[in-house]
Amino acid sequence: MFSITVSPRFGDIDALGHINNTVPSIWFELARTPVMQIFDPELTLSKETFSLILVHSDYDFVSQMYLKGELQIKTWISKIGTKSFTVHHEAWQENRLCVKGDAVIVHYDFTAQISTPLPEDKRKLLEEHLM
Repeated sequence: MFSITVSPRFGDIDALGHINNTVPSIWFELARTPVMQIFDPELTLSKETFSLILVHSDYDFVSQMYLKGELQIKTWISKIGTKSFTVHHEAWQENRLCVKGDAVIVHYDFTAQISTPLPEDKRKLLEEHLM
C-alpha cells in the first residue's frame, strides 16, 4: 500500500466550507504516482517509455471533508487482469473515511493504439501492492 498526506488549500473549498467534489480526483491522481513509476521510473512520459492509459475512474463520497485537517490518501492495487489493473484509493480525515474510488488503468501501445498484456516483471511489482 502507498500513502501520502495532503493539506487542503483554501481554494479547495466550496461556498459551504466543504472540500469541493472535484478535488479528490486530483489527490488520487497524485497518489497514483508511485504506481506509474513501476512502469516509467523517471516519469519521462514519452510514447517510448510510458505505456499506461486511464480508462475509468469512479468516486463514492462517504463523509464531508473540510479545510482544517490533513487528509491521508491510501492507495493500493485491488485487481490485476491480463491487460489492465485497478487502483483503489481512500481519503481519510480525522480517522474518518471520506472518499473512496477506483481507477482502471490499461497497458497500452500508443503507437499501435491497442491494449497490450502487462509485462510479467511489472505484474510482479504490482502484486506487491495487491490487497
